[in-house]
Amino acid sequence: MGMSVLISGASIAGPALAYWLHRYGYQVTVVERAPELRPGGQAVDFRGEAHMTVLRRMGILDEITRYRTDAGSLRLVDAAGDELVALPASFAGGEVEIQRGDLARILFELTEGDVEYVFDDSIASLTETADGVHVTFERAAPRWFDLVVGADGLHSNVRRLVFGEESRFVRESGYRVALFDAPDRLGAGPGSLIYSEPGRGLAVSPTRAGRANVMCVYADAGAGPDRRDVEARKRALAATYADMGWRAEELMADLAEADTFYADSIGMVVMDSWSKGRVVLLGDAGYGATCGGMGTGLAIVCAYVLAGELAAADGDHRAAFAGYERAIGKFTRACQQVAGGVGPFFAPMTAGRIKRRTRIYRILTAGPFLRFLDKMTTKAATSITLADYPVPARL
Repeated sequence: MGMSVLISGASIAGPALAYWLHRYGYQVTVVERAPELRPGGQAVDFRGEAHMTVLRRMGILDEITRYRTDAGSLRLVDAAGDELVALPASFAGGEVEIQRGDLARILFELTEGDVEYVFDDSIASLTETADGVHVTFERAAPRWFDLVVGADGLHSNVRRLVFGEESRFVRESGYRVALFDAPDRLGAGPGSLIYSEPGRGLAVSPTRAGRANVMCVYADAGAGPDRRDVEARKRALAATYADMGWRAEELMADLAEADTFYADSIGMVVMDSWSKGRVVLLGDAGYGATCGGMGTGLAIVCAYVLAGELAAADGDHRAAFAGYERAIGKFTRACQQVAGGVGPFFAPMTAGRIKRRTRIYRILTAGPFLRFLDKMTTKAATSITLADYPVPARL
């Protein structure tokens, strides 16, 4: 029997790593705080050779393509709804775009027959010894594992337990983001519409079956209501957008009854190291950003690298974790640099900056500059060269 690995988090990074570890012969358990897979969420995309290569090697590119969104262009509009500039579909949607919930389901279905999933539970404590990690859970009985991976997002429980409090590692941007699903009242066809006023941005993206995702980005350096208090967060968001122009009143009317809702500060995880002893961080837990940092593609690629380094080191976690950190360092920094511009892009702080954004993108979308714009959006995603790891067993 191979080494045992506990992964905290069943969204994207955790199941992707579980797939590769199982292929290499590891015994994998994934624990997830939520009672079931989380549906909905914003669209996520893949772009560049590294992303696409890993998807092909996992055998899921065709399935992702089957459920891809019709990304369309990203159109900046004024208060009257008139188009100011249109950015090409590849700017926001990459080579293939899919709803986060659809991707999570694909990864779960890919691994559920080979991996133990434990929902509605969370890690309570981690105690490392010379032989492994003793783990206690909020609900289940304690267990031993050879290795533990924190793939549990920006507000990682594993990171808090092993490395320290969140405030030491999450760098706030001064902006917040909220997403909710609603009827597609605008009927604007494929693509996204973005309207901005100083310090506030509102984006609408049709999904399927007459539905749309509404994304709100706004300047706010305060803590806001507790992350777990959904109704309080909805009320705070409604108050923030109460007097906004364009179609804001119409769109926000659907907030109270939204089936899915997400709200958080826009922050970035900054750490000197992503491993400590037998514990390692993956994806948003170690080097994520709330949005805009190509976090899904980053997680998929880094899961491949982490599993490959463990296989190449024949289970020597010290050598493997060191190799993992060396391999992904430049890649993570490049993606986080992109994420830093999300707030200012969606919600410039002054009317003058909104006009300047429009002028810049009118220039960048002119014929001679389109290739440069495309290169700019894929540069971070291609800032890693994938190593040739041992060929996984066909289990």
